[in-house]
Amino acid sequence: MEREIKDMLQNTFLHLPGIGIKSEQNLWNRDIRTWDDYLASPFPGNKAGKVRASIRESQEQLQNKNVHYFADHLPHNQYWRFFPEFRESTAYLDIETTALDPWLHSITVITLYDGEKIFSYIQGKNLDAFEEDIRKYSVLVTYNGRRFSLPFMRMYKGLKLDQVHTDLRYILGSLGYTGGLKKCEEKAGIDRGVIDDVDGCSAVILWEKFRDDGNKKALESLLAHSAYDAIDLEPLMVLAYNLKAEQTPFRESTRLIPPSLPEIPFKGDPDTIMEAYEASLTDERFPTSRLYADMYS
Repeated sequence: MEREIKDMLQNTFLHLPGIGIKSEQNLWNRDIRTWDDYLASPFPGNKAGKVRASIRESQEQLQNKNVHYFADHLPHNQYWRFFPEFRESTAYLDIETTALDPWLHSITVITLYDGEKIFSYIQGKNLDAFEEDIRKYSVLVTYNGRRFSLPFMRMYKGLKLDQVHTDLRYILGSLGYTGGLKKCEEKAGIDRGVIDDVDGCSAVILWEKFRDDGNKKALESLLAHSAYDAIDLEPLMVLAYNLKAEQTPFRESTRLIPPSLPEIPFKGDPDTIMEAYEASLTDERFPTSRLYADMYS
């Protein structure tokens, strides 16, 4: 039985030579909905020949699971289109740091979530293992990773990640979801519970409580915060995909079911979190950092 199309990639013509948004829409309006539809249509001319050749190349690259091919040929704001086809090789990434400047500060925690398992990397313990583990994935999803997480990792650890990167800040922003990750979660109905009181600045204090005093509750709270930052990216990615697909003729056939999220293996301690938050409010290091964190993290 022929595989039923359940995603936008094979409905997409935007990555083909000479086809823009309007040309793609015109094809859809003429019931040319998939790559196979185009190949079966009697379009004459040299342009149609080039398009057919590119479609055959696209089919081959999809069969080979080469997401870089599609990332190279689609605008960044259209990366949502290939999400379902490459979902199994997608990881959701969050990092925590001692502050915002990678030249002066360091990464304390990295969290990876692959849709099933949560992987945590801690400075002084297993942070170096991240570089090997990340190679298992071909796509990374972040929130504000383009401006912060990936440049910080590159400058701090010299780590050049060659995965295709989807930054949800921009996709969600185009859909009216703005104001930072937590604001997007709130609008989407995602609740973190007690961990909601941790922001980027109090996360620094939590790390310092663990580093200086060996406070295990502080570390647990920080790991829980980072884990939520990572796993909540999956339902937000699905939400963004569905909302974008609703703007096309394929709103019903391509809709994804919101994922079930795993139980967080770390427990945030309310008293420790509140102490860290209150300490960060009077810490002279954070006035501008808090503004940045509230807007973008």
